[in-house]
Amino acid sequence: MKRRERSGKFNRCCSLVMFFLAGAAGAGFAQAPPAGVPPAPVPAAVAIARPSAAEVRTAERALARFLETADPEIRELDRKYPGLVSVRVPPPNSATVPYLAPFFQQKHQANLEVARKGESDVLFMGDSITDFWRNADGMFAGKPVQDKYFGDLKVANFGIAGDTTQGVLYRLQNGEGRGFKPRAVMLMIGTNNTGRNSAAEIAEGVGAVVLELQKDFPEAKILLLAIFPRGAADDPVRGTIAEINAVISRLHDGERVHYLDIGQKFLDAEGNIPKDVMSDALHPTGKGYEIWAEAVNETLRKLMK
Repeated sequence: MKRRERSGKFNRCCSLVMFFLAGAAGAGFAQAPPAGVPPAPVPAAVAIARPSAAEVRTAERALARFLETADPEIRELDRKYPGLVSVRVPPPNSATVPYLAPFFQQKHQANLEVARKGESDVLFMGDSITDFWRNADGMFAGKPVQDKYFGDLKVANFGIAGDTTQGVLYRLQNGEGRGFKPRAVMLMIGTNNTGRNSAAEIAEGVGAVVLELQKDFPEAKILLLAIFPRGAADDPVRGTIAEINAVISRLHDGERVHYLDIGQKFLDAEGNIPKDVMSDALHPTGKGYEIWAEAVNETLRKLMK
């Protein structure tokens, strides 16, 4: 009877410790961030609750006391497999640690040249979905639409295909956030973090980017777009994106940050993405860019006043 009680106590103790220290960090741990690089600051509105060093020590002491009175079988397992029964702290969130993959450096350097000219009054920041605004032809041709809706504006497109929140952080901190003063920034980032980070971690990454933009461009208004839907209607990534968007929507303050979700405009009545809108269920076609431009044009221009 005592053995069952102690075993139950052990299970409850471990469950509480793991929930407190790991569960709050999201569904799973992501890839390790670069060693020695500190994470960027994160707005409180999207921050993941993490234990302090003092709280970790308290949990470790509690676990040590438990092991002193645990069943011999449990103590033997702890001796045989060091670390099996332990307090595990969530690792740093890679989505908030500035890092740019080496093969993006060429595009980063090109963006730096644009920044140094100091002539842009609108900044488009993001990944391939933003990058392809510059495509003059092909399946994902955004340039004709940009010329139609924003041709009178001096647009700096700093989208890089394949980029992530940590890549944008690196780029801003290494020159793309200096040299010019945009009146408005249109930001969408995070879809490439899915599969690598949890929804909560990605939301932190987006929040870190917003903070960096506010620091770099204190006079600019930020149009923060919800991450666009992707995949089939029943694809699990849809749920992940919905979670991210629900969190980053808290960054809206109606003054410097303006959150806008236009995702539904890309879907049909059944929640699917028509082929003529996103042929690969991810990147907008010319028609998709038309939908996007029509949805943000008025808001973006108001923010520039």
